Amino acid sequence: MSLKSSASTALLALTLSLAPALPGLAEALKIGVVPGAYADAVGVAAEEAKAQGLEVEVVEFSDWNTPNLALDAKDIDLNFFQHQPFMENTEAEKGYDFSVVAPGILQNFGFFSLRHKTLDAIPEGGTVAVANDPVNQGRGLLLLQKAGLITLKDGVGFKGTLNDITANPKNLTFTEVEGPQLVHVTPDVDLAQGYPHFIVASGAFDPTSGLIYSGVEDKIFNVSFVSRAGEENDPRIQQFVTLFHGSQAVKDQIHKSFAGSDKLYVLAWLLK
Repeated sequence: MSLKSSASTALLALTLSLAPALPGLAEALKIGVVPGAYADAVGVAAEEAKAQGLEVEVVEFSDWNTPNLALDAKDIDLNFFQHQPFMENTEAEKGYDFSVVAPGILQNFGFFSLRHKTLDAIPEGGTVAVANDPVNQGRGLLLLQKAGLITLKDGVGFKGTLNDITANPKNLTFTEVEGPQLVHVTPDVDLAQGYPHFIVASGAFDPTSGLIYSGVEDKIFNVSFVSRAGEENDPRIQQFVTLFHGSQAVKDQIHKSFAGSDKLYVLAWLLK
């Protein structure tokens, strides 16, 4: 072997030995999101992360089941679409083992109507669309109880279902719809549970037109970063979350994604 060949071989070996330490060659962090505010905010943070040497791949899902299926299967490293009660419920149902890494955005969901201007105007026998998953349906029913439209069994909290309604003075008829699709059925019912980020993303109607909203008392329902249990301290995950929380561009994007309205969201990591 020539001296030149020996030098080239040594250089190649040195390069390969250093490869794991080079940030640009690290495996990309894959983050699962749903369309709207969460995808938009993560997308902005991903661009900033790239400048810090962290490659981030944003994977968008159209439903609330696949992001957890993908996380469990190790197709993604992190997801950002669910709150802790939703996560715990799906763990119990599917046998997943996840962990909340850090808080994110508390969305003030509400009830919307394109037919009526007030809750009092909801007619006898009116139609109401609510989320079909256990936790978000329970939250919706609690908000309807707060509005005086129904009464639930004592103590059911956010785990309540349609079967837990004990009083329904207006004889409302309920339809269960997957969360992301609620925005699309709103024109067809008298009242629909709605999530501002989906409404903004669809452009279907004014997300600030809700007849009633949840608020900071619901802080446990902030959409959080979720990883597989035991992987919370992955340096890539910690770097990304730190960047996300500290980025003004991310905060600006979240505000924009929620139609520039402070009544539609709270930055949960700033809550005490």
